[in-house]
Amino acid sequence: MKTTNNRRNFIKLLGLGAVASTSTLLAAGRGKSSQVTVLTEEQKDTLFFIFQEEKVARDVYITLGKLYPDESTFANIQLSEQEHILSAQVLCERYGIDTSSVNLSLEEDYVGQFELLAMQELYNQCIELGQESHLEALKVGRLIEVTDIDDLDDAAEGMPSDVVSVYESLKEGSLNHLDAFETAIARAE
Repeated sequence: MKTTNNRRNFIKLLGLGAVASTSTLLAAGRGKSSQVTVLTEEQKDTLFFIFQEEKVARDVYITLGKLYPDESTFANIQLSEQEHILSAQVLCERYGIDTSSVNLSLEEDYVGQFELLAMQELYNQCIELGQESHLEALKVGRLIEVTDIDDLDDAAEGMPSDVVSVYESLKEGSLNHLDAFETAIARAE
């Protein structure tokens, strides 16, 4: 399936700012009614994947922000990614997907820890690449946002309207993040 291939391609690619408002959280509540659509197991897996992918982005930006404290792009965007995580978590909870195994704490012991092995590998690869230089760290941010945008587009296919609405909001945030990273890359080159 296309979404699964994109997930795999994201990890292969890695082998090689605006702060969102609470509108993302509000979008997660839209379309909620007493009757919830039943999702397939594949759709549930996709929701959980997006939830963890948003955590990867936040955790990478936290870690790279500590490595490059003079680069405000990481600090600014990690705040937005926290809202993205919460929006994805609301969807998971609405559709009966257990997220309790994922610790969202900002404590050092939990940043960079993931339930899905693919997400753990992705985080590790991002940090390894980002440690090479300030410019490479910014390029990692750009790659994460480009991939997020593609994954959100793919993940929205066949989903209920409330999920699509949240994904569109997350995608808007990622487009803003991409612009911020492009600006920072141009400044650093």
